[in-house]
Amino acid sequence: MKNRLIILLCISFTFCFSQNLKIPTDTTLITNHSVTIKGKQINYIAETGFQPVWDNEGQVIASLYYTYYKRTNDAKDKNRPIVYSFNGGPGSASLWMHIAYTGPKVLNIDTEGYPVQPYGVKDNPNSILDVADIVFINPVNTGYSRKVADKEGKMPDDKLFFGVNADIKYLASWMNTFTTRHNKWQSPKYIIGESYGGTRVMGLSLELQNNQWMYLNGVIMVSPADYKVLRVGGPLASSLNLPYYTAAAWYHKMLNPTLQNKDLLEILPEVEHFAINDLMPALAKGSSISNDEKQTIAKQMSYYSGLSEKVITQQNLDVPNRFFWKELLRDKTGETIGRLDSRYIGIDRVETGTSPDYSAELTSWLHSFTPAINYYIQNELGFKTDVKYNVFGNTGRWDNSNDNTRENLRQAMAQNPYLKVLTQSGYYDGATTYFSAKYSQWQVDPSGKMKDRFSFKGYRSGHMMYLRNDDLIKANDDLREFIENSLAKGKSAKY
Repeated sequence: MKNRLIILLCISFTFCFSQNLKIPTDTTLITNHSVTIKGKQINYIAETGFQPVWDNEGQVIASLYYTYYKRTNDAKDKNRPIVYSFNGGPGSASLWMHIAYTGPKVLNIDTEGYPVQPYGVKDNPNSILDVADIVFINPVNTGYSRKVADKEGKMPDDKLFFGVNADIKYLASWMNTFTTRHNKWQSPKYIIGESYGGTRVMGLSLELQNNQWMYLNGVIMVSPADYKVLRVGGPLASSLNLPYYTAAAWYHKMLNPTLQNKDLLEILPEVEHFAINDLMPALAKGSSISNDEKQTIAKQMSYYSGLSEKVITQQNLDVPNRFFWKELLRDKTGETIGRLDSRYIGIDRVETGTSPDYSAELTSWLHSFTPAINYYIQNELGFKTDVKYNVFGNTGRWDNSNDNTRENLRQAMAQNPYLKVLTQSGYYDGATTYFSAKYSQWQVDPSGKMKDRFSFKGYRSGHMMYLRNDDLIKANDDLREFIENSLAKGKSAKY
């Protein structure tokens, strides 16, 4: 049920009618909708379109495609919280959380997250739209967002967009403009980022505060990627993976019966303790470790991972994730398990080898997400274009230098007593593992003076935990609780 109101600002849709594919720099299309959330009818507008990015001289250098959902039947409309939502990659569009997690529509998939035809979307009775407005933002080269050429036809330098700090800087400026245009300065503000989006929102917390004068109530990290751990390797990164191995092995019933017969959450605390207090020091010893200690550690790792002592010893106790995905079921079914969600099964050409041929979970997700987002934007939001929607876009050689985002978050929290942090992770995520997310959260504030402002929630699924229906319900409820608990409620921002 919807009415369509179209507002064209400053441009015409030449990209629909010209041989040259172009994006508009500043345009808005609005449609009216309703959805039932938690048993209540929520009326809302869906605003989709483009908003410019300007350089320091006020010249348009890019145009970002966004979708904004605003509830219209809330008496607290003026001060409703707003959530700015980012995905990761870098180079990933915002479709993942948009049409599978927090938005008013979700994918047509089964209760465990697998594709179902016909592809499409359905109402999301768990969306947080009942308590907060949401804007889904696509960084440059994702979705329909693109760089914009100057009057001479020259494109802006990639360095303005494709790096940890460049990304944070231009997105923070864009958010300032959006907040002003939509009169949301009085609203409590939240930023949520998934995967690389975790790095992004940690950095945005301070950039928004120090350079855009925008103070947040909450930072939410979904399956966050912390590049001070991820892809670094060594004893720290390797040992943090073990609890994930336990979770995946438990799911596939590959653990010793003593562990397999327990609930997952009964097992993980002891594995976490072993990973920090035994495995990490053992790995740090390298070749100096005694044979007896090496065998003792390998035996315990086998008990906790479902892998044989032999292959663990052959790996010198340092078991790569890719090897685990290939090895866990090798002798049982010869199948592989997924990277981002190890509940998913893959079939390789041969059973030998040290890593899977493909990511079973990602191909499954693209199977359902890609047709759904293209259908939804065109048919339900009414936005039509020949420009390709980039699920993943080219971001060149991403500049990871000078990544101080973890410290940026600490600074933002120290300067803003209102600011709280929520981390959400799936136990079966083998890319950004749940225990690495816990570790990163611990490292933001090593003093422990702000630890009561951090919270962690785990789920029995993977990187996109919300694809499993039970976790979609629970994760959205956790967001509601976090938003409610981080509102000022008349309290002053002071220590």
